[in-house]
Amino acid sequence: MYFYELALLNSPLHYLTYKTETLLDIGSVVEVKLRNRTISAVVMACCSTPDFKTYEIESVLPFHYNSLQIKMAKFIATYYFCSVGEALNLFTPDSTVIRNATENNSLEKVYVSTISLSEVQDASLNFLKKHPVSLLFGDTGAGKTEIYMKYFEEVLAAGKKVIFLMPEISLTPQMQIRLEEHFGEAVVMWHSKVSKPQKKKLLERIYNGSAKIIAGARSALFLPVEDLGLIVVDEEHDDSYKANARPRYHARDMAIYMGKLYDVPVVLGSATPSMSSYVKFPHYRLKGGHFASQRNFEFEACREAITERVEASIVATKEKAEQAMLFIPTRANFKYLICASCGHTHSCPYCSVGMSVHRKSNAIKCHYCNFSERIPSSCSACGHEMLSSNRLGTAEAVAFFEETHPDISVGQFDRDAISTQMKLKKLLKAFNAKEIDLLIGTQMLSKGHDYHDVTLAVILGLDNQLNMSDYRAREKTLSLLIQIAGRSGRKKTSQVLVQSYNKAFFETYIGKYEQFLEDEKPFRQGMYPPYKKLARILFAHKYANKAEDAMQEMVENLRQQPNIEMVGYGASQIEKIANKYRYQILLRADKSTALISAIEKSKVALAEIDMDPIEFM
Repeated sequence: MYFYELALLNSPLHYLTYKTETLLDIGSVVEVKLRNRTISAVVMACCSTPDFKTYEIESVLPFHYNSLQIKMAKFIATYYFCSVGEALNLFTPDSTVIRNATENNSLEKVYVSTISLSEVQDASLNFLKKHPVSLLFGDTGAGKTEIYMKYFEEVLAAGKKVIFLMPEISLTPQMQIRLEEHFGEAVVMWHSKVSKPQKKKLLERIYNGSAKIIAGARSALFLPVEDLGLIVVDEEHDDSYKANARPRYHARDMAIYMGKLYDVPVVLGSATPSMSSYVKFPHYRLKGGHFASQRNFEFEACREAITERVEASIVATKEKAEQAMLFIPTRANFKYLICASCGHTHSCPYCSVGMSVHRKSNAIKCHYCNFSERIPSSCSACGHEMLSSNRLGTAEAVAFFEETHPDISVGQFDRDAISTQMKLKKLLKAFNAKEIDLLIGTQMLSKGHDYHDVTLAVILGLDNQLNMSDYRAREKTLSLLIQIAGRSGRKKTSQVLVQSYNKAFFETYIGKYEQFLEDEKPFRQGMYPPYKKLARILFAHKYANKAEDAMQEMVENLRQQPNIEMVGYGASQIEKIANKYRYQILLRADKSTALISAIEKSKVALAEIDMDPIEFM
């Protein structure tokens, strides 16, 4: 009889011991019983006969995790404070059986290069090939994708494969078309919208080796890719690379760790790179672009409203048979119902936030716990019937132009309207075919889509972003402005109309993002990343005193630990979510090892750890 320590997949439990008469390899996937449930587990180690009763392994599955996947999972478990089983659940296991059954006997395709790089692009590619981790700091339209694809060609020619990461919503049909036109069936697109049957087919292509370029969202990083030769993280600044549930990993950081583990180069790309990447890694500055047109920036001192100036600019663009984009910082988030009589905000009964207004579905919804109800006709506090919403939402903006300017064809581009990949393809196709005159949306507009005939970009309410309680508020807001502006003026000179009371700040750095990063450095040094490491510790319970007591206990424990600093602690800014009261501690240290050591020695039962946090609400 053999005894093994198993990591239960997607379970917070530590290793459990089971027995079997079969000799198993480390990394094998098996099925076991736990509390009358059959669950999958991974063999982590062989152990001696224990002095307690053990259950038998039910069955051995035709899947396994390789040694590098296990090593990476153990790192994730340690750094991001989760179990090894939770970390391994991120990965897709390999299957020798399927690999052998679907062995790819086709001849390797030779790709005839049709990609011609400019002298500057060629120099940037040579730079990237010289560094294990490098940053391609290229302006919007400067041809970063062509550089990536040329690099892909060289990697594939050497018999290696590529992982190409993009933010979830940037998995655009346009990028898929560009890759497939050049590399054909060697491309696999992997993301959350892919159905289970389709994922099975894609996995077969990964197993048999016919998939050479695995492009996708952060989950693509954890696929069983053999002969890996390159990892590219496009739009590396994007916050969607950070997971908001345990394991709270950052895919960009994991790509860098994976590159070191697998000994393959990692390329980070962005027109507005994060301060962390800019400071940590060598970069090549790729200025200008393929488009000779200009962008003229204008500012209106106003807070998020469709003013006469905004309306007139959009109408004028339509009259010239050109296209416009209207950006609103959020869809309906923080767009609350307020009583005109007593000022009461209609709040979620389970969270300490206002309910967001969704006129199209005649509902108010909590964007934290998803509770929703019909829009009330009167104030729940005083009974007054005059209720108004204090922020503009995409649906309201769409309704305004459809009612006041029926000749303008309007498209809505947010997560409410674009819920599937098919809807995304349909909308982008209609917009590029000029069937839509005005595209109204949220942050989705800023992601790497190509809009060829946009000559007007209107950006509302930027000050709401700039004034957020986040040490990266200036960086994120300026990045957003540059990214959205970069979607216009691809063929003709464009106008970018920005609503903000902070004209001086934006004008100083438009077209000078590198200067902004240099000027921002002194504000971060000694205080924030990349010069310091942060950890946020969360406590949530249905009874406020339980959460607060747990926080206080850990605060006292942390006070005994050296080499760390407590920036602050107390009730979270959003004190209640999903009927649970929330408290938090923010820690700072010179090194992550100091934070990990202090947390390990001080951790209490209710503590949820968020290393390298990007959200502080």
